[in-house]
Amino acid sequence: MVCPACGQYEEAREIEPTGPVAICPRCGHRQPFRRLPLFVLTGPSAVGKTTVCLELAPRMERAVVLEMDILWGRVTADPADDYRVYKSTWLRVALNVGQAGRPVVLCGTVAPGSLERLTEARYFAAIHYLVLACRDDELVRRLRARPAWRASSGDELVQRMLGFNAYLRATGVDAIDTAELSVEATIERVAAWIEARLP
Repeated sequence: MVCPACGQYEEAREIEPTGPVAICPRCGHRQPFRRLPLFVLTGPSAVGKTTVCLELAPRMERAVVLEMDILWGRVTADPADDYRVYKSTWLRVALNVGQAGRPVVLCGTVAPGSLERLTEARYFAAIHYLVLACRDDELVRRLRARPAWRASSGDELVQRMLGFNAYLRATGVDAIDTAELSVEATIERVAAWIEARLP
């Protein structure tokens, strides 16, 4: 956030939760802001995140649904630092959108717990993760069936997605298995999960 008093941008602002207020470390200006929850819909490639996101967006009246892939290739995304710049950019977008009073739902491939390590995470009341997962055989089938331009049928990527699928299932984070559910049923479950956690 840019300080409206001194005009400086500082990530390391003190957050006073009772406000909530962000305090500029340079001039001490106290900037009130809305501290809303953030929702993250995650999972490996081919479990249906994009499909759910596109259908969910017009149905959610109390939250704004954003597909994280829209900035892929436009913002630095370096696996060497766990995609720090990419994730930080999305948290800044979500924070600013949330100032209009509607929490944000981010749909993308994000490991649960990875956003909390970022400075921007302090601006959210909580970060809630929901995993879309799938049986391994169905995940492989979906990855292999994707169009060639998506480059998702190669053995290396398939094995990586199977590993991520197994990791997500083992985290204990709330999960929905999309293998046996219709798109409509999956959307209904995701929407109900979000609604139950909205302020």
